[in-house]
Amino acid sequence: MDEAPVVVTKEGSLGIITLNRPRALNSLNLEMVHIMDAAFDDFEADPAIAAILITGAGERGLCAGGDIRMVHESGKAGDGQGLRFWWAEYRMNARIPHLSKPYVAFMDGIVMGGGVGVSAHGSHRIATERLKLAMPETGIGFFPDVGATWLLTRKGGELGTYLGLTGEIIGAADAILAGLADFCVASDRLPELRGVLAALSPDSGRVEVDEVMLRFATDPGTPTLTEHVDLIDRAFGFDTIEDILAALNREPGEFAAKTRERLLTRSPTSLKITLRMLRLGRASASLEECINREFAGSAAILDLPDFYEGVRAAVIDKDRNPRWSPDRIEAVAETDLKPFFVAHPDPPFPQV
Repeated sequence: MDEAPVVVTKEGSLGIITLNRPRALNSLNLEMVHIMDAAFDDFEADPAIAAILITGAGERGLCAGGDIRMVHESGKAGDGQGLRFWWAEYRMNARIPHLSKPYVAFMDGIVMGGGVGVSAHGSHRIATERLKLAMPETGIGFFPDVGATWLLTRKGGELGTYLGLTGEIIGAADAILAGLADFCVASDRLPELRGVLAALSPDSGRVEVDEVMLRFATDPGTPTLTEHVDLIDRAFGFDTIEDILAALNREPGEFAAKTRERLLTRSPTSLKITLRMLRLGRASASLEECINREFAGSAAILDLPDFYEGVRAAVIDKDRNPRWSPDRIEAVAETDLKPFFVAHPDPPFPQV
C-alpha cells in the first residue's frame, strides 16, 4: 500500500478513498481531510465515476477517530492546530450527504468518533459482522462531534441519547437500529461488492447502487438493544443527567444497573454538555447548524481540564483511571456549561 495517509484510486466507475494509517487505526489528521476533500472534487467532476467508496487499510477497522493526541498537544501548546483540524474535518463531514454521487462506506471493524463522521453521513452505509461502532467521547472529557448531534437525534426514541452518553460499542444490527448504518454485508464479500460497484455504468445513480446493496445484504440478526429499547426510552427521556440517573436507579434488572454504573465513570461535565448538545441537535433544522454548535463546543473544550485528563488516561498513560474535576454530576453548575454554547466567531458554515 502507498505510504500516503489517504490513497485515492479509481476502479472502473468507482472512485475509492482508502484511509491508510493502519498502525494508527486510520485515525484522521488535517492532511487526510484535505486529501479527502480534493478527492471529492475530482470524483464529482469526473463523468466516468458513478459512485464513491470509503474504506480503511489494514484488518482492524475503517477509522478509530480523529488524531486526539495531536489535539491534546495542540491545546496545551495553544498553537491552534487542533481547532484548525476540527474546522476542516467538520466541513468535510457536512459535505458528505450533499455529494452528487452515491457515497458508500465500508464500516468494517472499528468505526468510532471521526470514523462515524466519514461513514454515517453517507448514502450507503455498509456494516459488517465485525463492526464495532461507538461515539466514546464522554469517556475522554469530550462530547460526540463530527455531526453526531445530528445523526444521533434523527430517529424517534432515546437510543441516540443512550449511545451518545454511554459511548456503548455496538455491532451491525444495533447500528442499523440506531440509524447509523443501512445494510449488513459479510466482510468476506466486500471485495466482490467493490468489484460490482466498479462495474456499474458511469451514469448509474442511487437506485442502481441500492439494487446492488440489496443483492449483497444479509440479515444482521436481532439487535442486542431491542429488548432494552422501552427502558432506554423511559430512562433517557429526561433533560438532566440527574433525572436520567434517578430513572435508571428505579428500573429493575442488570441492564439498568450497568448503564447507570457506566455513566458514573464518564466525565460529569461531558455528560451534561452532551445531553444539552443532543437536545439542541434534535431541535435543529440542519446538519450544518449542529456542526456550527459542535465547533463552538470543541473550541471551548480546549479550556476544559477534563479533556486533557481524559486523553491522558485513555491515550497517553493508558491507565484508564481519569480523575474528573468536578467528579460528581451535582457539582457541575449551569454556569460551567455556558462557554460550550456560545457561538464561535468563525464557524464552519455562515450563520443564518
